[in-house]
Amino acid sequence: MALPQLTLSAARHLHLAAQGLLKKPRRRAQPADILTTIQRMSLLQIDTINIVARSPYLVLFSRLGHYQPEWLDNALHQGELMEYWAHEACFLPRSDFALVRHRMLSPDKMGWKYRQAWMHEHAEEIEQLIALIQEKGPVRSADFEHPRKGTSGWWEWKPHKRHLEGLFTAGKVMVVERRNFQRVYDLTHRVMPEWDDSRDMLTQAAAEAVMLENSARSLGIFHARWLADYYRLRQPVLAPLLERWQAQQQVVRVEVETLGEMWLHADLLPLLPLAEEGKLTATHSAVLSPFDPVVWDRKRAEQLFNFSYRLECYTPAPKRQYGYFVLPLLHKGQLVGRMDAKMHRKTGELQIIALYLEEGIRVSAGLEKGLTAAISDFASWQGATRIALGHLPDGLFAACRRGWEIDAV
Repeated sequence: MALPQLTLSAARHLHLAAQGLLKKPRRRAQPADILTTIQRMSLLQIDTINIVARSPYLVLFSRLGHYQPEWLDNALHQGELMEYWAHEACFLPRSDFALVRHRMLSPDKMGWKYRQAWMHEHAEEIEQLIALIQEKGPVRSADFEHPRKGTSGWWEWKPHKRHLEGLFTAGKVMVVERRNFQRVYDLTHRVMPEWDDSRDMLTQAAAEAVMLENSARSLGIFHARWLADYYRLRQPVLAPLLERWQAQQQVVRVEVETLGEMWLHADLLPLLPLAEEGKLTATHSAVLSPFDPVVWDRKRAEQLFNFSYRLECYTPAPKRQYGYFVLPLLHKGQLVGRMDAKMHRKTGELQIIALYLEEGIRVSAGLEKGLTAAISDFASWQGATRIALGHLPDGLFAACRRGWEIDAV
């Protein structure tokens, strides 16, 4: 039986449908959408860079439109979400605790995230810290002074921050809330009183099988080699798993232009006839985070979207090609460009330092309309009342080369 034939554009649209980025939201966001959106993606990567809205808030905005950022904070505080190492540091549904518990109980396998020598050397002080939390309640690393005042930099973390990070990786404490984006830690047995390792544990193999299923669902359409990166798994042997999924009708094979044979998750089967006919349309334009699941696997983004991306904030300024914190631009199913931007919160101005279109993308009325709306929404959600324009492609935003005023939400 011949495989369904898909254009590259149709494959992109199916992936964006799985990620919640195919269409502009039809209704105003509600607090409950935070959890359902993260469940759809499986994971929400955390990053602290604050040049524009921090990454996890931006990833949600790209999918939900205007929403209150504190809804994410509330979902964590109310126990709907948890934090742990998944793709990297991530928010994930608290109901997925079982998927990462085996990692917590083998912290020595977590590489740089856990320093056994440090935990052993400071064991007595760490036990005192645990006792303090038990007696006094949740703590932040900010509650403890650095023994050498004036010291800064991650390599000079104060001891209690290292202690807390080690206890977090080892599953002894959990993040129960964030205050000004600072982690607040409590003891895991108090956060998860109903959990019993002897009763509720999944083996590593069983947990990783579920992770792979989540990855397949959240990607929607995929090559087998794309699955492992989603939860940062070592590349498993996938042929038997995919055969089982196929037998269970969880996935079907499809043929994609230029990409060859791929797998489509069963959740997207209702969209397959439209995709085959070229009638599955993308209408959403959005500013994406560098840590959005669509682009966090740089090889996948290049293969699926022909979008070559590298985060340059850790590159010395003279060697940067595009800028410090460059945001991918999505327009109707394509990654059409990228922009280096900075939010000046005191003056209410979003500064677009530079905007670049991808090779082969022409400036058109439709493109300008989509990007204008996406950037305006992105700015007003952050409280900006003005957008200042820097370096732009020829012909783009020609009527407002210096910038434009917007209504803040």
